[in-house]
Amino acid sequence: MPPTCTRLLQSRHEVSIQQLPAPAYGAGAGDPHRIVAQIPPVQRRMAEMFTVKVGEATPAAGGRPAAGPVYRSVYAKDGLMELPPDVQSPWDFFSGAVKKYPKNRMLGQRQVTDGKAGEYVWQTYEEVYQKVMRIGTAIRSLDVNPGAHCGIYGSNCPEWVMAMQACNSQGICYVPLYDTLGANAVEFIMDHAEISIAFVQESKIKSILAVVPKCTAHLRAIVSFGYFTTEMKKEAEKFGVSCFSWEEFSSMEKQNYEYPKKQKDDICTIMYTSGTTGDPKGVIITNRAIIAGVMTTEHLLKETDKVITEEDSYFSYLPLAHIFDQVIENYCISKGASIGFWQGDIRYLMEDVQVMKPTIFCGVPRVYDRIYTGINLKIQSGGMLAKHLFQYAYNYKLANMRKGLKQHEASPFFDKIVFSKIKEGLGGRIRLMIAGAAPLPGQIEEFMRVTSCSVFVQGYGLTESCAGCFTSIANVFSMIGTVGPPVTTIEARLESVPEMGYDALSETPRGEICLRGHTLFSGYYKRPSLTEEVFSDGWFHTGDIGEWQPNGAMKIIDRKKNIFKLSQGEYVAVEVVESAYMQSPLVASVWVYGNSFESFLVAVVVPERQALEEWVATNKKAGDFAELCNDPKARGYIQDELNKTGKKLGLRGFEMLKAVHLEPVPFSIEKDLITPTFKLKRPQLLKYYKKCIDQMYKDAKDGRTAL
Repeated sequence: MPPTCTRLLQSRHEVSIQQLPAPAYGAGAGDPHRIVAQIPPVQRRMAEMFTVKVGEATPAAGGRPAAGPVYRSVYAKDGLMELPPDVQSPWDFFSGAVKKYPKNRMLGQRQVTDGKAGEYVWQTYEEVYQKVMRIGTAIRSLDVNPGAHCGIYGSNCPEWVMAMQACNSQGICYVPLYDTLGANAVEFIMDHAEISIAFVQESKIKSILAVVPKCTAHLRAIVSFGYFTTEMKKEAEKFGVSCFSWEEFSSMEKQNYEYPKKQKDDICTIMYTSGTTGDPKGVIITNRAIIAGVMTTEHLLKETDKVITEEDSYFSYLPLAHIFDQVIENYCISKGASIGFWQGDIRYLMEDVQVMKPTIFCGVPRVYDRIYTGINLKIQSGGMLAKHLFQYAYNYKLANMRKGLKQHEASPFFDKIVFSKIKEGLGGRIRLMIAGAAPLPGQIEEFMRVTSCSVFVQGYGLTESCAGCFTSIANVFSMIGTVGPPVTTIEARLESVPEMGYDALSETPRGEICLRGHTLFSGYYKRPSLTEEVFSDGWFHTGDIGEWQPNGAMKIIDRKKNIFKLSQGEYVAVEVVESAYMQSPLVASVWVYGNSFESFLVAVVVPERQALEEWVATNKKAGDFAELCNDPKARGYIQDELNKTGKKLGLRGFEMLKAVHLEPVPFSIEKDLITPTFKLKRPQLLKYYKKCIDQMYKDAKDGRTAL
C-alpha cells in the first residue's frame, strides 16, 4: 500500500484539527483556513457501536481476494428494513401527499420582474397535481405508453418535478439528460435510451435541436418548459418531431387514461452517470430502490434526530439529474414539505437561500468549502475582540460536543450571541444540513457542526446505490471524518485489494467497499458486460476503498483505480495527494499529474483570486488575474506554499510538486474537465493540458521552475 494512504488518511480528523500548528489568531492569523480549536487531542473511545456483524469473513480462494465480515446498521440488526406493501412506486408518495396536504406549499421559485428576483411564489400540492395529471395524459395521447422512456433536460425547476411525476403517474421511465454535459452526451443518451418525448428547459432547446437529426428513430416530440419560437418549431418538424410549449402540451385535447398498475420492480428511471472515461453508463433504478432510499432516510432520522414534516422546506439546487437530490426531494414530497428552487445562477445561490429560508440544506464539499471560507474571511476582517470571542466560543462548544453533548445542548448561550449570525446567513431556519457526493475535509465538517446551529451529517453513496448507502449519525461527534455506518436497507463488507496493500482482515480493516441490499441498481442499461464487471457473488463492488472505524462507521480513504507508479517504483494515491494540497487556502482546485515514465509530480492549480491578489499587494506586482497566473514568481510562491502544506500533512518527498501551472479559469463541466459532481476527469484534463504538462516536465528537468 502506498505509505501516504495509511499515514495521511488513517485519521482525517486528527490530521486536520490536531496536526496543523498555526493558531487561529496571532501567528498565522491571516490564514482563514486555520481557525481550528486549540484543544488537546482526545483518545478515540467507542461509546457506542453502530454496526452488527451478520456474516463471517471469507479467506482468499480461487483467485478471489479475502473479504471481511458482513455488517449491518445497528438499527437493522434483526434484518434489513422492510418496505411498505402499500407503496409500489414514487407516485404513491406524491399522490398520498396530495390527499393529506392538498393546500400545503409544494413547489416555489422566485418571481422575476424587470430582471429582478423577488419573493418566492408557491404552488400547492393540489395545484401541482392537476398540472401533472394533464401532462401525464398528454404523454399518453402521443401513444407513449407505460414502459416507454421520456427525457428531462434542464436545471432544477417546478416543471422538472412535474415532468418526473407525470412519467411516474403513467408508469413511464424518465431519463435525466445532464444539464451541462454538452451535446455529445445528450445525443448519446437520447439515442441509447430511446427517448420518445424530451421535456426541455427553454435555454436548452438549441442543444436539443442540434441532435434531433440523429435521434429521429424514437423521438416524437419536444416539450419546452416555457415557449417555442416559430423558427425552432419548423426546424424540428423538418425531421418529423413535434414541438409544444408547456401550456400547449398540458392543454391538448385528450381522452382519459387509466393509471397503469405499478410494481416495485418496474424501472423508475435510467440515470446516466457522467463517469470519468468513455460514454455515460445508464444506471437502471427501480421503484424499489427509490422507495428504499426514501424510507431508510425517514428511518434513520426517526431513530437519531427528527424526521422531516410538512412544516419543513428544502432548498433545491443540487442537480435533479443526480440521484442524491432526487431521493431527498421524493422524501420531502412524501412528507408534504415544501421545495424551493434556486434561480440557476451560482452568483445568487446564497441570496436565494436567504430569501427562501429553508430548514433543510444539502451540499457537496465544494459548496461547504465556499461557505466555510467566506465565514472565516469575515471573521478575519473583524476586530480583535470579535475574533477572540469567536475563538473562545468555538473552543468552548467544541469541547462540550467532544464530551458527547448534542450540538443544540453544547452551548445555547454562544449559539445565541455568536453562531446565530452564521445561521442567519443561511436564512435563519436551517435545522438539518447534509453533505454528500465526495468526502468532506474534516476541518470543514467540524466547523459546520460547531457553528451552523443545526444537525450536520455526511453520507456516501453512488448512483448505483440510489444515493446514500452510508450516513453518519446525527449528533455523534466521533463520526467526523467518516460517512457513518450502513443505512438500514444495505449490508456492507470490505474486500482486500492486495496490489494496493489493503487487507480486509487486518486489525484495522481496509479494502474495497462492497454492498448488497434493497437500494442497489439493477444493472447498466444495454451493458451486461459492464454489469458483470461490478457484481460478484451478489455483491456490488463500488471501486472505493474504505476503512472500518472502531464504532462501526466507514471512512473513505482511497479510490481503487486512481493510483499510479512513478518511474522509481513509488506508488502515488493521487486523490490523497490532491486532498492534502487542497488544505491550502491559496487554491480553489488542484489536479496532480504523474506517470510511470517520470520520477516526480506536477500540477495544474486554480488559485484563489483573493489570496493571490493579497500576495500581489505585498510584493508590489501589477496586472490582471490572468497575467498574475503567468508570473513566474507567483508560480514559485504557490508551488512553495503547496509543498509546505504537503509536508505539514505528511506527504513524502516524491509526492512534492516539482512544477505547477496556474490556471486563471476554473475547471468546468462545459470544458468536460469535471463531472457534474465536481470530480476531476483525468483523461480529459490530460488531453486539455498536455502542452502545459510537457512544458512543466521540461522546465523542471532544466531547473527553471524554482524561482
